[in-house]
Amino acid sequence: MTYSELPGRLSQVRTDGDLPRREDVRLVFDELDHQLATQVYLWALPLVSFAQWKQQHEQVFGATSSDLVHYVTYRDRLGLITANATTPYILNFFDLAETGPLVIELPAGPTAGGVSDFWQREIGVMGELGPDAGRGGKHLVLPPGAQSPVPDDSGYYVLPSTGMNVMFGFRTLDPDPARAQSLVEAVRIYPYARRENPPATRILSPDGRPWTGDQPRGLEYFRRLHEIYQSEVVDERDRFYLAMLRQLGIEKGKPFAPDDRLTRILEQGAAAGELMAQANTFAKRFEGSRYWPDRQWDLAIVLDSSSQRGDGHDELFERASWFYEAVTFSTAMKSTTPGAGQAYLGAYTDADGDWLDGGRDYALHVPAGVPAKLFWSATVYDVTTRCLIDNDHQRGDRGSRDADLVTNADGSVDLYFGPNPPEAGESNWVQTIPGKHWFSYFRFYGPLEPYFDRSWKLDDITAR
Repeated sequence: MTYSELPGRLSQVRTDGDLPRREDVRLVFDELDHQLATQVYLWALPLVSFAQWKQQHEQVFGATSSDLVHYVTYRDRLGLITANATTPYILNFFDLAETGPLVIELPAGPTAGGVSDFWQREIGVMGELGPDAGRGGKHLVLPPGAQSPVPDDSGYYVLPSTGMNVMFGFRTLDPDPARAQSLVEAVRIYPYARRENPPATRILSPDGRPWTGDQPRGLEYFRRLHEIYQSEVVDERDRFYLAMLRQLGIEKGKPFAPDDRLTRILEQGAAAGELMAQANTFAKRFEGSRYWPDRQWDLAIVLDSSSQRGDGHDELFERASWFYEAVTFSTAMKSTTPGAGQAYLGAYTDADGDWLDGGRDYALHVPAGVPAKLFWSATVYDVTTRCLIDNDHQRGDRGSRDADLVTNADGSVDLYFGPNPPEAGESNWVQTIPGKHWFSYFRFYGPLEPYFDRSWKLDDITAR
């Protein structure tokens, strides 16, 4: 093979015998740094995603380490990657280097939540599926390597963190809005060092302010990576990637100041990295990701565990797939226990394997007997932002909790997606936007045995 047959800049390299010409070595290094940038992009997706969200909490909502942000309305959620449109979210981000050991007091009642590091690895579960089993209690999050300041019989649930930055979030499961709000207001978060006189925990709202939690594009992606890297610990498994960061001008304790050459390479690397992330997410090539062999539905979550470790390898591309299209992961989101947790299926194409087009009309037949103990929903997301579709109706999902959902005589449901309402009316319709592609999640809350044994089967989304 000659250099002219190689991809990218390498095809321009001229030879001097069996070596590249000295003046063309720069092209080789440009291509090397471009490839480093694309791989760093894929590797850093979960970290940059949380860093971006934390920055929005601080700069847009004015949140501090004594606050929680409560996402209630549809507009509140428009910046939240693949949010469900049914239950509220309450969360915030904390730098344990600032707070030290962090106390989270959760009230008794129907809640589900937990703590994750900024690689979006679950540190601990709280609420009905946690050790408190919905009874409430005090959870103590420890910075990496810190000794617990409480004895074993203190009554605290101690959670050693795997990162210096953490996210605490939970959802209320009580369908009564007043009781759910009381649960939110009863949560307390404060440094353990201030336990004798803890600061008040404020509940903030987005209040309709525009914000974006999807990863920034271009050079801003690497700026956000540089910022969060300054305050984050280094995993042993990531040391080779840190060598890549150094080559790209990202080091601890040093400013990020790329010159014109590196700026151009990083901008191109971010664009190429996102293109790879889109293919890795929307055209999954992971063994076992297709849920039924004769359907287009995929397992949205291809990670095996919250540790992001597979059999003999770390789940680099599985992690990139999920955290490009979504945020957070917990074991409850990939339930293997009938009636508990959730299950997520994703449709990125129609029945013919074509991308879902916002300018076309589609239908989805949901057979009777959906195997979900609590409820089910089908949600539409914009592929560019991976957030809820920002349509005129400000409605992105339809599901079994919708009082106006029309059910067929046999118990099945026909859903409609497209720019035009169906003749049957708007009750089962989600409006899409011409010129924008979209994808859908079908969620099972409390998935039942017919889901796990695949005896119940969801139809494909079909053009009509």
